[in-house]
Amino acid sequence: MDALELLVNRRSASRLVEPAPQGEQRENIIRAAMRAPDHGTLQPWHFFMIEGEGRERFSQLLEKAARDSGLDEKAIEKARSGPFRAPLIVTVVAKCQEHHKVPQWEQLLSAGCAVMAMQMAALAQGFNGIWRSGPMTDNPQVREAFGCRELDKIVGFLYLGTPQLKASTTISVPDTTPFVSYF
Repeated sequence: MDALELLVNRRSASRLVEPAPQGEQRENIIRAAMRAPDHGTLQPWHFFMIEGEGRERFSQLLEKAARDSGLDEKAIEKARSGPFRAPLIVTVVAKCQEHHKVPQWEQLLSAGCAVMAMQMAALAQGFNGIWRSGPMTDNPQVREAFGCRELDKIVGFLYLGTPQLKASTTISVPDTTPFVSYF
C-alpha cells in the first residue's frame, strides 16, 4: 500500500485477533516509532509489550486499579476484560525530563507521534489496531506498574492484531475546510 493512501485512509480497528505482529514485523513497528519527531533527540518514550500471560497480569492490574478507584461493577468488568481485546498491547510511556530547550509538552507529543507511527507501521504490514487511553493512564497503581516517574505520562495503550472484520473499502472523505485557515 502506498504511504499516502495508507495515511489518508487510516482507521482504527477495535476487534483484533491472532496473529499479532511478531519478529521482523514487530521490529519494523518499533523502528517506525523510533523515527517519531524528537526535538533534542531525547527519545522520550518506552514501550512495554503485553502479550500471552502478560495480558492476564495486565487484566489483574486494571481490575485492582478500578476496584481501588471505587468504580462500579460494569467499569471493573470493562477494565478486567480490556486486555483480551487484542493479542498484543503496547503501553507507551512518555519518559519526560526537565530540559532547557524541550518542554514536557513537546516530549508528550513526540511519544504520541511514536504511537501513531507504530499503528501505521502495523497497518502497512497487514495488521491494525486501536489507540486507547482513558483514566487508567493516570491511575497511580498503573503508573507504578509501568515505572512512571513524576514527569512521565502513559500516553496510551496501543492494541494490535489482525482485524477480525474486514474494513469497508469506502471511506468518507471529510471536508477539510472548517479545519484550515490561512494566515
